[in-house]
Amino acid sequence: MAKKQKFYTVWVGINPGVYDNWEECKRQIDGVKAAKYKSFESEVDAKRAFGEDYSNYYNKKQATVAKVFNNEVYEKQSIAVDAACSGNPGDMEFRGVWVGDNTEIFHRGPFPGGTNNIGEFLALVYILMLQTQKNLNYTIYSDSMTAISWVRKGKCNTKLVPTEGNRKIFEMIAIAEKWLSENRIKHRIVKWNTALWGEIPADFGRK
Repeated sequence: MAKKQKFYTVWVGINPGVYDNWEECKRQIDGVKAAKYKSFESEVDAKRAFGEDYSNYYNKKQATVAKVFNNEVYEKQSIAVDAACSGNPGDMEFRGVWVGDNTEIFHRGPFPGGTNNIGEFLALVYILMLQTQKNLNYTIYSDSMTAISWVRKGKCNTKLVPTEGNRKIFEMIAIAEKWLSENRIKHRIVKWNTALWGEIPADFGRK
């Protein structure tokens, strides 16, 4: 299912203003350690917020997190994963990128007959497997609490019905669940704060 378009208010950045896409917003805040920005569901809300002081939308705790996130070293030492699905079910794909520069680490799919939640789950397990194999220990970000909970429980709790068309997806799910049952999760998995940081870097950008 396609994500709704969001609008981004930049109070403190290279060119403060309201932007209708994450990529343009990101250009205004990259490298600005004290950047202040937030996503909104409508352009009206974003423009209203821009006319007000950012402190109405930022508390001290959020400002601290934003400052840490915008530290270049921190960004380059973390990984973000995301999934996209054309329809529900539909063609599903998932990938992982370095948070610091959006360099793609892996990209799988599209696979027919999947869902976005399954893709988010598989993306998380894939990067856990990859980091374990290579003896890496980077923080992993996902914007899906559903997928994070499935991983922590060790089971993809989907209601999707297996068919011949989505057989490949269920084969991957079986491999992922088996790996989770045999391995202890030692990597830090964190929910991406979309409201504070904008779209997750691994987002496919299909608004």
